[in-house]
Amino acid sequence: MDKILEAKNLKISFRTSNGAVKAVRDISFDLERGKTFAIVGESGSGKSVTSRAVIGILAGNAIIEGGEILYDGKDLLKIEEDEMHKIRGDKISMIFQDPLSSLNPIVKIGNQITEAMILKNKSNRREARKDFNKMLAILKSNMIAADKTSNAEKISDLIKVFDKCNIVANQYENAYNNAYTKAIDLSSDIKDALFKHEKKQKTDFTALLGNCAARLKKISDKFLTVGYNDRLTELSAQCHRLKKLSKSEDFENKATVLLGSVKDFLADMTSAVRPSFFQIGYYLLKYPDTSIGEKPIERLNEEALIYLNKNFLDEFLSFEKLGVIYSYNRALKKKKSVLEPLHKAKEYYSGDFTHAEAVKYAEDLSKQVEESIDKLEIIKDNVAYTFRTGLLTAINRYFTCKKRNPKEERRFAKQTAKHDKSLAAGKKVDWKVIPKSVYDLDDLKEDIVSVVNRLIKKYDRYIAESTDIDFDARSLALIEYFKEKASQVVYRVTKNMAKEMAIKLMEEVGIHEPRRRFYQYPFEFSGGMRQRIVIAIALVANPDILICDEPTTALDVTIQAQILELINKLKRERNLTVIFITHDLGVVANMADTIAVMYAGKIVEYGTADDIFYNPRHPYTWALLSSMPELATSEKLDTIPGTPPNMIYPPEGDAFAERNKYAMEIDFEQQPPMFKISETHKAATWLLHPNAPKVDIPKIITDRIERMNKTGGSNNE
Repeated sequence: MDKILEAKNLKISFRTSNGAVKAVRDISFDLERGKTFAIVGESGSGKSVTSRAVIGILAGNAIIEGGEILYDGKDLLKIEEDEMHKIRGDKISMIFQDPLSSLNPIVKIGNQITEAMILKNKSNRREARKDFNKMLAILKSNMIAADKTSNAEKISDLIKVFDKCNIVANQYENAYNNAYTKAIDLSSDIKDALFKHEKKQKTDFTALLGNCAARLKKISDKFLTVGYNDRLTELSAQCHRLKKLSKSEDFENKATVLLGSVKDFLADMTSAVRPSFFQIGYYLLKYPDTSIGEKPIERLNEEALIYLNKNFLDEFLSFEKLGVIYSYNRALKKKKSVLEPLHKAKEYYSGDFTHAEAVKYAEDLSKQVEESIDKLEIIKDNVAYTFRTGLLTAINRYFTCKKRNPKEERRFAKQTAKHDKSLAAGKKVDWKVIPKSVYDLDDLKEDIVSVVNRLIKKYDRYIAESTDIDFDARSLALIEYFKEKASQVVYRVTKNMAKEMAIKLMEEVGIHEPRRRFYQYPFEFSGGMRQRIVIAIALVANPDILICDEPTTALDVTIQAQILELINKLKRERNLTVIFITHDLGVVANMADTIAVMYAGKIVEYGTADDIFYNPRHPYTWALLSSMPELATSEKLDTIPGTPPNMIYPPEGDAFAERNKYAMEIDFEQQPPMFKISETHKAATWLLHPNAPKVDIPKIITDRIERMNKTGGSNNE
């Protein structure tokens, strides 16, 4: 399973004047790349709090009591806001329930979409340069360390050539991008003018033709315009000649025809095959004065690749592969050697220790763990990279609570005594005692041990899989990584480029006449259209993860279906990973791959969509399914009696017990563990205990399952 994000033992509370609200209580889940993970539950179940924790926008009174959210080698709960800012909206985006809460009412829609593009582009270019230089330095040190034939000087030369090759490639790619940008900007202005003319708006064609003639002359690049230079000159001259005939009859029609030709020509030129600058860069490094750009780009790419492989890349890859193998084996050896200290750490943190001793032990252990990380792995090992912060946070939390618990006990005892004394004296008491917020120190100590244990399991699995590694594929992937980062350094987004990308995005999310609506304000859109705009904004940076927080709740049923269909379409086309938050199981029936049913801050059932819809096992899941409307029947729906518990005072047992007609005595006394039903399915209900009485799934659900089986309606059908 390719996990893109992991949440482990997440615990979140909120400070209030009446005490701490336990919103999320020790939940864990894995997010698989390219899949949809749905979190379902009533209001107050903790589902939205979970999603907001992932993107780092919890309210100011939130308390992260424990847990981790691991993504790209970082714990999202512990990184600084500056670092989170690079992830939020870029790598992880969010769609909210009310689109107006995400839109500025006094800023035009187009500006709201393009603003993020331009800002993110600047930061991405800076980060790409840092990433490239850092990874190249790591590769060089491993290639030299792997060499057994005293070729350090040779390797240094290869690295220098590789670096210079990318620098030369960047120079030519930058020139190409500048010319490309001029073409896109001119094309955008022509499209705007033609659109306004089509809508009967006044258009100054004389000025536009003069502007077009001048700008066409400035579009020049040895790669972009090869084969197009004569046509560029010809069109520029035609625009200049027609401008002089502005008083002639049928001038506007002639201008629109000519400008349409210019637009089509620019579209043809900018959609041509893009040069592979990395391989061309090497040839130009050796022969800077060559007229290489005169060849067709397809042929040029092929010939440059053959030349690069023969004269440089094959040799570079042979040394690079040795470096990749060396880095992997070194990390593997370190992983094996650190397992014993990790097992000893489990014993150590299970015993007695002082704060200073525990921190020193953690620092020493973390150094060994960090030495065991393969720094040439492109996809980071989240558990290893976040080990230090996770362990130190768990230790500090243990000692903070150990110090705080007695104070909280004294505060509670004092308040209770005052409350009882007033009642005993016959006074009217219109205030409540704030519940004591104390923490089980044994549980907190277990949290420390679990950080260590999770890394042990991770390393055991890593070692077991170490015999099946394709180092050729890893070496090529590393080259692709360098090429991508180098290209990002010189990729600039102008306002006109951003506008054209925004218009294309608006088309993609189903907005009619996007060029006109680009200039409109949010109030000029319907609710469904506003939500489409919010989706477009969320997709601006092409994120890895899209969080949808009840995106259809504020919309009517017809529009709901359209938005859900759109999200599904975008997920497939962009290979998005989706977290979908909803209170309605029916909404995710045809969307979710995996579903977590939440109640009172805990996941009470977890499984695939088929598990949840065809074999539900928790009474709360039964209740949600029984209250879900269905067109195939007019059968009266069940309602869930009562209300969710006050999470300032979490129940001792199963939080759903008070509303559960199948509840047993133990449900009121003890929280049920997660019982494993299958490899993909588990539920936290005492009804799954071997000694529990047999309880059948409610008839309304079995009837629904029977109807779904007859119609062949499984997940995503």
